[in-house]
Amino acid sequence: MDVWDCIRTRRSIRKFRDIPVEWDKVGQIISAGRYAPSAGNLQNWQFMVVTDADKRKQIAEASGQQYWMQDAPLFIIVCMKNQIMEQYYGIRGERLYSIQNGAAAAENMMLMAHALGLGSCWVGSFDEEKVKRVCQIPDRARPQVVIAVGYADEQPPIPPRLTLENVTYLNKYGENSGRIADPYGSLGHSAHKVQAAVQEGKRMLDKGTATMEEQSKGILARLRERLKR
Repeated sequence: MDVWDCIRTRRSIRKFRDIPVEWDKVGQIISAGRYAPSAGNLQNWQFMVVTDADKRKQIAEASGQQYWMQDAPLFIIVCMKNQIMEQYYGIRGERLYSIQNGAAAAENMMLMAHALGLGSCWVGSFDEEKVKRVCQIPDRARPQVVIAVGYADEQPPIPPRLTLENVTYLNKYGENSGRIADPYGSLGHSAHKVQAAVQEGKRMLDKGTATMEEQSKGILARLRERLKR
């Protein structure tokens, strides 16, 4: 799966199969979070992995009673040590940079989960104090995101997206000269599918050609044997 396919096909999954997530995959997901960019490379994140069923139920309750969450076999809580950011960047570091750092790590982890054949969902609505009590998270670490992770039991459709021209400006806010083309718009998706089909056709053709060559070699070998007789 290339980067674009991973980004384009990732979905928010809210139905999960009753299958545990392998620990090696958990490690890969967490590592993807560790490699996210962070202001000043301070990496002020900590990741709380929750597999206990009772804790997952309590966290689901603390998340506005979103009980679908507890069916995910694994939660990853992204916690941020805001004090570190404040020491280096003041109030802006605490209230903005720290949030940006955590969001970058969370997105990295969800993309990695998808690349590994897993589903995930970002949950940002929860009672922080309740979540902290459930997992005994100290005050120096603030829960920012709960990511539910597991094997998907649904295939949500592609949600509508605003067009590139509606969200992109050039040099001046509100202006778009049209120079920035959208390679993955409605036509771009078709072109992407056509390109994939062409590649698959080429692969099948190459395979067929290789098979014909092998068959030809076999026929020639048998003819040589007959001529020798």
